[in-house]
Amino acid sequence: MSPLKIKKGSTSHSAYNLRPTFSDVQERHTLAAIVENEPGVLARVIGLFSGRGYNIESLTVAEVDHEGHLSRITIVTTGTPQVIVQIKAQLGRIVSVHEVHDLTVEGPAVERELAMFKVAGTGDKRIEALRLAEIFRANVVDSTLESFVFEITGDPKKIDAFADLMRPLGLQEVARTGVAALSRGAQ
Repeated sequence: MSPLKIKKGSTSHSAYNLRPTFSDVQERHTLAAIVENEPGVLARVIGLFSGRGYNIESLTVAEVDHEGHLSRITIVTTGTPQVIVQIKAQLGRIVSVHEVHDLTVEGPAVERELAMFKVAGTGDKRIEALRLAEIFRANVVDSTLESFVFEITGDPKKIDAFADLMRPLGLQEVARTGVAALSRGAQ
């Protein structure tokens, strides 16, 4: 019996190690940054992501402290654990950024999104769209003889599920605000 030969430069992997390596795992994280409310801050934050090839799935920005001139930027992004650590560190180095929180790892958080859906249809499709809107607690904010505009709030999965059900009923247009998130509890 001859010994097993491995070609030079090749690597062997155990058939028992079926778990992906640490660097292969993609995770979804919700980050919240408190920043100075001044021109160019959002551009610098977005530039950090685009310059390094990081994707932003959702982005919301609003002033949260008028007297202190502070805004909150909520970003939903996906990456390996190493990439997420790198994003948080680089965000923290931007001069206008006061705080960076990873709501995904800091504990339970509440995420909500607002969306509006324009659905066109008549007859049974119109009735079914209204029935589903009631189940999802969506509000009718505009109505014509040919269409509805529904307003719905909830977590992103609820918004996605509502969109999936409205597509065959005549979904014409969607507008989404992006995720707003806060950590749960007193802190």
